[in-house]
Amino acid sequence: MSTRIPAFGLGTFRLKGQVVIDSVRNALELGYRAIDTAQIYGNEAEVGQAIADSGVAREALFLTTKIWTDNYSRAKLVSSLRESLEKLRTDHVDLTLIHWPAPAQPVPLAEYMEALAEAKALGLTRQIGISNFNIALTRQAIGVVGQGEIATNQIELSPYLQNRRLARFLQDEGIQVTSYMTLAYGKVLQDPVLAAIAARHQATTAQVALAWAMQLGYAVIPSSTSREHLASNLQAQQLRLSDAEMAEIATLERGGREIDPQGLAPEWDVDTAA
Repeated sequence: MSTRIPAFGLGTFRLKGQVVIDSVRNALELGYRAIDTAQIYGNEAEVGQAIADSGVAREALFLTTKIWTDNYSRAKLVSSLRESLEKLRTDHVDLTLIHWPAPAQPVPLAEYMEALAEAKALGLTRQIGISNFNIALTRQAIGVVGQGEIATNQIELSPYLQNRRLARFLQDEGIQVTSYMTLAYGKVLQDPVLAAIAARHQATTAQVALAWAMQLGYAVIPSSTSREHLASNLQAQQLRLSDAEMAEIATLERGGREIDPQGLAPEWDVDTAA
């Protein structure tokens, strides 16, 4: 399996029970090969079941999970990841992330990053990374595990929340940007600028938003419960936007953050004028 983070994957946030089983099954049938889950999603066992039932070989897949804040201590992190692996029916994941920096919780960053590095050394995960970290905390994490060890920072990023300063910092550090909430809970789907671009390409607005993120070098992990939308989203990989269209989308920034949980989120980096 390549060590690069796949540019396109399936997100499973908020999908539970048979809904997530069907979503993963449909996605794998359509050709998705990267699946993103997390301990707090409460769906790792169902994701594992859908993968097992699919017949797709484990080595053909890229699996990501995320450690929840309850399991950040050195005493818990590795054992909690082993439990995740049991649910996912595999002996390793390809990527394990710290889900939130959670500055209000008692376990210091150095402890959970060291424990995450230990999980990698044990072969439980091929790569390690972070999620929802700002620039300052990313620098701290690099200081603990070393340059080149953090594969990605998975952050909320959409045409309405472009996070340019953080994204630029990550790319300069050689850390892959993974965009979640790329469609801003569907809010961008009615955007007139994206709709006009989509019409020119005979594409959907979702495809335009996803293509925009991938064209900037970001990985995307959209979720859907609809087989039709799963198939349509996948086609975003073939869409190429012009420089002028990319510039049009750049004007849509409005600080439209959808996820900002108190006690878990850091102090967000504020973009300067583009």
